[in-house]
Amino acid sequence: MTRLRLLASIGAGGVVFMTPMVFHAIDFSASQVGSGLALSALVGTVVRFLCGALLDRGLTCSWPVRITTVLAVLADVVLFRANSYGGFVMGEILLGSAAGLYWPAIELAVPLSCGSVPSSRGYALVRSADALGFGLGALFGSLCAWFGMLRLVYGVEAICMIAVLVLISLFPLLDERSSSLEQRLKPNQERRLKLSWLLPLLPVLAISIVATGILSLEQSALPIDLVRGGLQRPGLSETSSGGLIALQLSLLVMLQWPVGRWLAERSVGFGLGLSLSCFSLACLLLGLSSLMSAGTSLVVLALLPMALAQAAFLPTATEAVIEETPPEHRGLAMALFSQCFAISAVVAPLLGGTVLDQQGHGLLLWIGMALACLAMLPTASQLRPRFDSSGSQEQLVDAVTGNPGPFGS
Repeated sequence: MTRLRLLASIGAGGVVFMTPMVFHAIDFSASQVGSGLALSALVGTVVRFLCGALLDRGLTCSWPVRITTVLAVLADVVLFRANSYGGFVMGEILLGSAAGLYWPAIELAVPLSCGSVPSSRGYALVRSADALGFGLGALFGSLCAWFGMLRLVYGVEAICMIAVLVLISLFPLLDERSSSLEQRLKPNQERRLKLSWLLPLLPVLAISIVATGILSLEQSALPIDLVRGGLQRPGLSETSSGGLIALQLSLLVMLQWPVGRWLAERSVGFGLGLSLSCFSLACLLLGLSSLMSAGTSLVVLALLPMALAQAAFLPTATEAVIEETPPEHRGLAMALFSQCFAISAVVAPLLGGTVLDQQGHGLLLWIGMALACLAMLPTASQLRPRFDSSGSQEQLVDAVTGNPGPFGS
């Protein structure tokens, strides 16, 4: 599974970070780019719910990933040839559908593949593979920008997706839910429509929407903000902008495993609080950079807390979903969690593109996101685990009184 995620992330890294530059270079406005990315995410929201529901009904995790590879290759072909807004939208819709199938399945597969190893360590490992893959993909995208061949990133992703399809056909993802899932569902069928299990998950989802909003802005608004420049900060070339993004991802690669492994021994509340604090600092620096002629130095300085924030958020938030959700609902819970990425990908590009077009710089955008992160810190500090992260139904916190059980102390 780690190899699958590495390959998928290499392909996605170039596409995610270079697509705004590809279409901005052919005179798409920031609003057009943002609306296309938002529509992609909107389609992904429907697909995520469908995938999560099917996973909870026993669909093995391998099949959504297989279908993802086919949709992603089709999207790459369309985007490679697109020169109009219609072609751009069609390619983004295909990418959104692929992402909607991929993320709930690949995230649920982690605890199913861990065995006796705590799932928090599993998430730290696979997120390290994600970070390495995205870093390599963005680096290749920067090289493509250097040689004036940005659209080659779509060819790289197509090759990676074909390799993923071959690999998962030879080595399907582990899924040992069949017997245990039936035993849990038979006596609890009358409870399937109840949503009481969802309430403790809402704080995690709220924090995730804010954090993923910043991740989405980093992919959509930041490249354009760097190219256009700020109030005083001069604009950068597409190559330099891509290089800065690649540098941030390189920092993430170096930090992901040690930070994820360190936070695996600590509470999810601590990890999410650390992530929000670092996101806030990074956004503050990005906003202030607009006010200085030497603001590029602040952008470079912001890369470290941004990378640390991502390294803390990605594995910790996924583990928080596991700890707050009963096993029989974890497929839908993972769909809801990945839905946070989709919601952010709908709202954030539209918001970011509109602000950049109206203001001409990202000062208000980044300062606003810094304040939003600070506002979510009290929510992170109140999180407590309710279920064993290994996947058993042993309850860690009394759902009524909120008192920690024997594993919650």
